[in-house]
Amino acid sequence: MGNTSSMLTQYDIEEVQDHCNHAFSQQEIVSLYHRFCQLDRNGGGFVSAEEFMTVPEFAVNPLSQRLLRMLDGLNFKEFVAFLSAFSPHTSLQQKMEFIFRVYDTDCNGKVAFDDILSILRDLTGSFMTEQQRQVCA
Repeated sequence: MGNTSSMLTQYDIEEVQDHCNHAFSQQEIVSLYHRFCQLDRNGGGFVSAEEFMTVPEFAVNPLSQRLLRMLDGLNFKEFVAFLSAFSPHTSLQQKMEFIFRVYDTDCNGKVAFDDILSILRDLTGSFMTEQQRQVCA
């Protein structure tokens, strides 16, 4: 599974399913593997931040830089675990833990006022002044 030129075995698929708490069916995991292989342009078994930025929907996301912090250098199993946060089969608790990691900009285990301001800067860009952001936060 480390080299993207190899195919997934049944064992690999089941291992990935266990790792992502069965958020995806076996067929979905196979589809995700094909997408992973497309993103992993050098075939090294990992997807870099640069490779993620080739996905147009990801590149235009105002939180893409924050997500890249969580993504850079993922292998296939980690890639599926990351995407599982967006699955309808993932528990609310897991989704909350994921979004917490996105909002905890300084990775100190807390979402403080400065973290919220930082997120607002990313989301609003030049559409809001710093003073308006502070009122919203």
